[in-house]
Amino acid sequence: MPLVVMRRAVRETVSGLPREFWWLWTSTLINRLGAFVATFMALYLTLDRGYSASYAGLVASLHGLGGVVSSLGAGVMTDRFGRRPTLLIAQSSTAVSVALLGFMHDPVSIAAVAFLVGMASNASRPAVQAMMADIVRPEDRVRAFSLNYWAINLGFAVSSMAAGFIAEFSYLAGFLIEAGMTLGCALVVFAKLPESRPVRTAKEAAVEAGLGAVLRDRRFMSVVGLSFLVSLVFQQGSVGLPVAMGEAGFTPADYGLAIAVNGVLIVALQIPVTRFIQHRDPRRLLVISSLLAGYGFGLTAFAGSVGVFALTVCVWTLAEIVNAPTQTGLVMLLSPTHGRGRYQGMYTLSWSLAALVAPLMSGVVIDRLGAEWLWGLCAMVGTAAGLGYAMLMSRLPAEEPAPQTPTVRVPAAQAPAAQVSAAPAPAVQVPAAPATLTQAAAVQAPGAQAPAVETPMTKAPTVKAPALQAGPAAGENPVEA
Repeated sequence: MPLVVMRRAVRETVSGLPREFWWLWTSTLINRLGAFVATFMALYLTLDRGYSASYAGLVASLHGLGGVVSSLGAGVMTDRFGRRPTLLIAQSSTAVSVALLGFMHDPVSIAAVAFLVGMASNASRPAVQAMMADIVRPEDRVRAFSLNYWAINLGFAVSSMAAGFIAEFSYLAGFLIEAGMTLGCALVVFAKLPESRPVRTAKEAAVEAGLGAVLRDRRFMSVVGLSFLVSLVFQQGSVGLPVAMGEAGFTPADYGLAIAVNGVLIVALQIPVTRFIQHRDPRRLLVISSLLAGYGFGLTAFAGSVGVFALTVCVWTLAEIVNAPTQTGLVMLLSPTHGRGRYQGMYTLSWSLAALVAPLMSGVVIDRLGAEWLWGLCAMVGTAAGLGYAMLMSRLPAEEPAPQTPTVRVPAAQAPAAQVSAAPAPAVQVPAAPATLTQAAAVQAPGAQAPAVETPMTKAPTVKAPALQAGPAAGENPVEA
């Protein structure tokens, strides 16, 4: 019986999504299966090249600075030139720059190319998120984002375990494998994904949301600021944790096994947890996930073995599982249709800024004060983010309302007006005489022509309802092929 229930849950989770989404999902999975460089950059610089933790933090920060520079520009490109061209440019540039980074030896060259890698890799995020919102129906978007996040972490779990052993053999091999797989992502986009940017009317083009409008959106910018704090904590899993474990005498393979728990748990729990929390209070979920993230990393101060490190990873991974779909749903709720690229670019900026600040923070704190102070600081930042969400979410809508068709009034001969509502299996009800109702045929699907309906009644005159033209649901826009 549990197996039957599980199969039904899986079927309901993956069914009903368009083919284009699954090609985009496949591209994401391929990309994350080859994501070796960002995970092991700190170990590569400190153990293989012999640089200090501060220099490793500086390089990682330049990588983050590249993301900061490209986030807003990629958002504008996504809205102005299209999702598909932005993805092709970003992924092709990432493949070239990652391969080049593997051959750099001079510290200045390493830092410069790391900056280019950060620019190229982060440029694809606004386009991916905007394209996903374009091709998936509003009621399926949280499910689609969860599946995409699931693919990211499935790839991350596999690549983390593989990269640990690849790093012990050859770091250069990791750079070249990632470059090849990223190029494969670009080929999937080129061959299988059409442009999805919504068609604009003249009125919508005249009121296009610019970056200034995004910056003036106080509610959205508050979400961006809190996202930065949470991201600052989560970034320590890839920048602070490997350095701290390396200084404590653990090997790259040890770190790979510990951090792989993050991906494995997300793969196992993301879908069922999302189904459980999708109708819960988002304020409570964001507060709880922020506190779990902060104190999950805080517990790392007491870790002395790979097993205990893995247990702390379990705590903050649960926070990540809850935070990701909730935060994504909130961002989609606040993003206008024709400004999705810019809004997603600004949201991506919060993660890019965190990627810029987190390595500097972790490197300096570990070098000067010790890793225990870093984990205590994570607990403080998580607490601050939780308090911020508690105050902000009291003024925000809990979830996106379901699209509704406005009430249509259908006149009847010598009878009160009839009302047609967009409800499941709706029917047109036309009063024919006092205390007597005539039921007309159900309204057809959007775009269909509903014929005039004539319903005779016993001991009552026949009432005719005029034909109705049902248009698209509110909030929907046609999408280019």
